Amino acid sequence: MKYIYIVNGRADKASQYKDLFDQLKEIPHQHEVYTTLGEGDATRYVRLYCDLHPEEEICFVACGGNGIINGVASGLAGYMNSDDPVARQCTNKTMAILYFGGATEDVIINFPGRDFRSVRAMLDGTVTPTDIIQVNDSYCLNVCNVGFNSKVASRANELVAKGKSAHEAYTRGVINAILTSRYNRIKITADGERIARGPMVLCTVANGRRVGGEFNCAPDARLDDGLIDVCFFRAMSLLRLLMLIPLYRSGHHIGSRPGRNKVLYRQAREVTVSSRDLIDIYIDGEQLPGSRFVLKVLPGALPLRLPKQE
Repeated sequence: MKYIYIVNGRADKASQYKDLFDQLKEIPHQHEVYTTLGEGDATRYVRLYCDLHPEEEICFVACGGNGIINGVASGLAGYMNSDDPVARQCTNKTMAILYFGGATEDVIINFPGRDFRSVRAMLDGTVTPTDIIQVNDSYCLNVCNVGFNSKVASRANELVAKGKSAHEAYTRGVINAILTSRYNRIKITADGERIARGPMVLCTVANGRRVGGEFNCAPDARLDDGLIDVCFFRAMSLLRLLMLIPLYRSGHHIGSRPGRNKVLYRQAREVTVSSRDLIDIYIDGEQLPGSRFVLKVLPGALPLRLPKQE
């Protein structure tokens, strides 16, 4: 087994990998390090490597936060879900995660009791089939957001890029979205059934439980149940929204008194998001513009090597 460690090539991320490189020096195993060249490069690299080395046994190790994790997952899932019959029968390509330098820990929070900063724990881990959501031609391992949430993510990404902490960035993003994005005319259907009519505040389409480092948007979601968790907020007064935001953070918004008749929740296997206007959907924090998105869960489609449980 060969391990390819994929690290973020941004200059400001270099210092965050010192511990990783120290561990790699101390633990002998067949490996190499790939440094990304820019946005989307992790996905392109993984997909191309798989295409060129179909017989090689490889574990691609995403070293970083949500962006790198999604990039590697998208590359591997895209290969294994392609029309190539060899790729569709692939059993020798896997993925692992080592968390270094990300703004939030949204993905790894779904796997408690595991050390995602230890190379040894990763090497001693086991492969677990994990669900992934296909979004048109892209992929989502954790959470997709539209409406209010996408405005929060957009503003937060801008602030994180300017050096703000994740907590401050998302808090300011929420304030901005309250002022600009409480009424969105976006149609959401789940397994062919329209969830609600009229304007909406937000919709979260989730494989995992948490987004933005602190918002427990889908507290009951699991990455191995073959289902998408859909949480929909109808348009509401500013006062009610302000009452719901703390509950949305803690994961108590579903079934809450302030959310009565306003917060809708269901599980599905396929979700469609559409709008007459151009909108943004945020996939694990990455922006994807469009007017129609089809989101389908691919049960157990991602072979994820999880660190040995403590």
